[in-house]
Amino acid sequence: MTYEETLDFLYQKLPMYQRVGKVAYKKDLSNTIALLEVLDNPHRDFKSVHIAGTNGKGTSAHGIAAIMQVAGYKTGLYTSPHLKNFTERIKINGKEVDQEFIVRFVEKIRPHIEQIQPSFFEITVAMAFSYFSEEKVDIAIIETGLGGRLDSTNVITPEVCLITNIGFDHMDMLGDTLEKIATEKAGIIKSGIPVVLGSFQKDIIHVFEEKANSVGAKLIIPEDDDVELEKNVPYYKSKNKLGIIRTATELRKKGFEITGEQAESGFEKMESLINFKGRFQVIQDSPQVIADVSHNTEGLQILFDQIQSQKQGELYLIFGTVKDKDLKPIFDLIPKESKITWTQSSVPRALPAVELKSQAEKSNLGGIIHSDVNLAVQAALESANEDDIILITGSTFVVAELDNL
Repeated sequence: MTYEETLDFLYQKLPMYQRVGKVAYKKDLSNTIALLEVLDNPHRDFKSVHIAGTNGKGTSAHGIAAIMQVAGYKTGLYTSPHLKNFTERIKINGKEVDQEFIVRFVEKIRPHIEQIQPSFFEITVAMAFSYFSEEKVDIAIIETGLGGRLDSTNVITPEVCLITNIGFDHMDMLGDTLEKIATEKAGIIKSGIPVVLGSFQKDIIHVFEEKANSVGAKLIIPEDDDVELEKNVPYYKSKNKLGIIRTATELRKKGFEITGEQAESGFEKMESLINFKGRFQVIQDSPQVIADVSHNTEGLQILFDQIQSQKQGELYLIFGTVKDKDLKPIFDLIPKESKITWTQSSVPRALPAVELKSQAEKSNLGGIIHSDVNLAVQAALESANEDDIILITGSTFVVAELDNL
């Protein structure tokens, strides 16, 4: 198969959560374990950091990977979903996985797919672990997909675990309270493995304390004085610096040689070192066009706060989302004075812009419709002044369809 044929096979043959939603979510690890056994358990060949959470896990994964890269280690990085290209999911020292490896891997595993019947995500996890094993990485930074306890990545025994902020997202699969969601995320905590909390959340801290105590894991709750926090840095970085730097500290205790200067340098340069996209990404200036993949209440609250703190003119908001969300809390966050365009992505899970606008009107939000996000941006550019901000957000898939991302 060619690379394009291989991707078509993966997308069409295997259920993919990003496209079809809940039906692609497998609530056990049996498929992943079976795949890895076929591949001689590549996940046992490298050291790792495991990251779970609702908001900030992608930023944290990229930040830690950048730090390890600056410190001189051959560093694997597994994240999801991708924005533009499938290869974004699997990187070593910021370089995306070779297309030739993907073709070779799928050809190797294809005879076992009918028997095991894995999901798209289970295949990509096994692919990443195989690549990191084959390339002999010194360490791999592994981000969970959904949850943690039953996530396909939860077969590794990492050096350190990091759990970032917990918020309301994927409630149909993880639970309808923060405590239930936290319990799923806490499932990555393992015996004797230190676990860093990226943020202190009073109402659910007991979930992590109880899990850590039950398995004999050291729980680390960073304090503000552990890390020097700079002002005027993007929200997605400042909110996650405590967890990122403290995780690097725990890796140092495990024998990795990381200086304070290397940690600071990696943190500051994560975007360029790892090619990190979609987090408060400034696409152009005058007017400023910003793309951000925030899609739940906690993430969007922080995003809108940052926008409001720096904007001088009008806010042109281009917003799209998916079908399986409670939108009322999100609508309540949107600045009422915004000039809103409702849009949609092309994935099957996308909420049609017409329906989105109809729901928004019940929350007294107006706006216009442009079902194509690029046409929406072009229309906003034609109306906006130089000191205005055009913000595209609400869904990873909307951001992914921007032409000039």
